[in-house]
This record gives sequence, structure tokens and C-alpha cells, in this order.
Amino acid sequence: MKRASAVICVLFLATTVVAQQLTQTDRDKGVQYLQQTQGDLLAAVSGLSDAQMKFKPAPDRWSVAEVLEHITLAEDFIFNNVTANVMKAGAGPASRDVAKADSMVLAIVPDRSSKRQAPPPLVPTDRWTPPEAIDQFQRSRAKTIAFMEGTPDLRAHVADSPLGSLDAYEWLLFTGAHSARHTKQILEVKADPNFPKN
Repeated sequence: MKRASAVICVLFLATTVVAQQLTQTDRDKGVQYLQQTQGDLLAAVSGLSDAQMKFKPAPDRWSVAEVLEHITLAEDFIFNNVTANVMKAGAGPASRDVAKADSMVLAIVPDRSSKRQAPPPLVPTDRWTPPEAIDQFQRSRAKTIAFMEGTPDLRAHVADSPLGSLDAYEWLLFTGAHSARHTKQILEVKADPNFPKN
């Protein structure tokens, strides 16, 4: 009886503690997504004049420069959360549907049909000039990509997020999806009929 109980206990622990592994295919997709969203943002702000960067479609809306600052602040904020907190969290249940969670991040975060309020640390306050913000963003994104490429146990750590429980890989996807969301916002500003011609 003791032996049967011990076997059941071992089987229970094996099903609840074993972390899921990040496949090379998913890692490659994640790196590609981070690179793609980086390129999209840089293309959206490329060649803009100071007047275009500072144009606000309405008093309560952000300029391109402010959106760029927000994206850059969020890049470091999320990365620091991943390294300081998420990577210290335990694994999720073995039954966790990682494909579903990955898809949810990529679908919900970039969707601008619902508006969200930025937390105070991510509200732009003119910390950088636009060129400085672009440089800072590129340095931060390079760090995020390197972490995605080189960290072996990204599926093994799961922590709460605004979307529910996400593993470290999904948090990094969240970073790219967040910049995609706000790149769309930049394109909205540029599409305003009053956007300066140069």
C-alpha cells in the first residue's frame, strides 16, 4: 500500500511540476516577430520632421514622439519585469495550452478597438528627443531579442499579466505586440488630415 501511494505521489508531482519546453520553431517565430515589429516601428517614424513628430491630432491624444517614448519605456519596463519577476516564478500546469496563450497575446494586444490607460511609469514626459528615443528603443529591443534567442527555459516560468497567466516567452511576445499596437497608433496620427506635410 505504501509503495502504491509513493508511485501515485511521484506521478502526481511529475504531471504538475514538469515545465513545458520552448520549441526551436516557437523561438524562431518569437525572434522573427520581435524583429518584424521593430522594423515596422522604425519604418513608421523614419524621416519624420520635428513638426510631424510633435503634431497632436487633439489635445487629449499623443503625438508620434509621445507614442514613441511610450513604446520605448514599455520595452524596458516589460523586459525588467521578465528578468526580475517572471523568470523567478514557477512553472504553470503541464496541461497549460501554450499555443492558445501565444495566439491570444498576438491577437489581443495589438488590437486597438479597445483603448487602455497607460500606467504612470509609461506615460510620456518628454524624456528623450525622438532620435534619442529611437536609439534607446533599438538598444532595448536588441536586448529583448538576445534574451529570446539565448534563454533556455522561457516556458518554465509563468506569471500573471493583464491577459492572465503568461510564461516568459509570451511576455516577450507581449513586448512585440505592444509595439505593434502603438505603431498602429502612430499610423493613425500620420493619417490625420491635419498632419503636417513636412
